Amino acid sequence: MGLLDILLGRSRAVAADLDRLFALPAAAVGLEAAAGFRPTGQGAVCFATVEGAAFERTHREIHALLDADAGRTPVELTHDSYGYSWLVSRRSPDELPLLVNDLHAVNSTLEAAGFGPRLLCSLAGFAADDGRRLALVYLYKRGTFYPFAPLDGGQRRDNALELRIRAALAEELPVEDDLGRWFPVWGAPGL
Repeated sequence: MGLLDILLGRSRAVAADLDRLFALPAAAVGLEAAAGFRPTGQGAVCFATVEGAAFERTHREIHALLDADAGRTPVELTHDSYGYSWLVSRRSPDELPLLVNDLHAVNSTLEAAGFGPRLLCSLAGFAADDGRRLALVYLYKRGTFYPFAPLDGGQRRDNALELRIRAALAEELPVEDDLGRWFPVWGAPGL
């Protein structure tokens, strides 16, 4: 970054560090101890919708890469009502490390194919015994996580729970400091 960038208030974007995803299994232990949330086995990678032969080739590559487990669909491509695409992975709830490997592989493959600028976030789903849902969302372009806790019955979220989770996981994960970047992911698959 040069002097002109400093004077004009410009900053460089934080480089994505996909290896931070591997901190999720350890954070899940703290999340269960602090708030009673356990992994659901579902996770997803969100990106701005891409079409064309290059994406189809990359999608086939992702399937081939994750098809090592016979009998399961490695990832499912879905689209939401906001115009974004999601590659969803489903595992057994006790296979969070494998789910994280899936999310990392999907992100890495999309990035290597030139779709990195289109990546938005990844999430891993969690649930409590009382039915509450929670996602730990990784912001690809920021390299940070934040909790998202939707409430039943509409587009409302449990802000108090999200702040408690942030405090509980502050030592486990790089948590996004700017609450304005804690975007809601309403209806996200994997949640």
